[in-house]
Amino acid sequence: MKKEFRIKKNKEFQTAFQKGRSFANRQFVVYSVEKDDQDFFRIGLSVSKKIGNAVTRNRIKRYVRQAIFELNDQLTSGNDYVIIARKPTAEMDFFEVKKSLTHVLKVGKVLKRN
Repeated sequence: MKKEFRIKKNKEFQTAFQKGRSFANRQFVVYSVEKDDQDFFRIGLSVSKKIGNAVTRNRIKRYVRQAIFELNDQLTSGNDYVIIARKPTAEMDFFEVKKSLTHVLKVGKVLKRN
């Protein structure tokens, strides 16, 4: 993902936690906050050390980034999304991650219909 599409600063994460809407399923929690001055969406990822070692956490982040890349034309523009992975994602493969992420984004009504 390009730098302008990522959330890296702690302040931006805290804004999403405090002012954003949250929706979740067993594998992911997603916070969505609207940005009026932004034409594109940004993604912030959080994978706790409780989930596994560095290899496992980085694999989960790669899977989530790829799933978002494949869903980017369906995501609502002008929002910031913070995606938090939960424990069950450690044993999932890419297709399960994409399916679960699609489900939670549909629950939050931020995925456009085809």
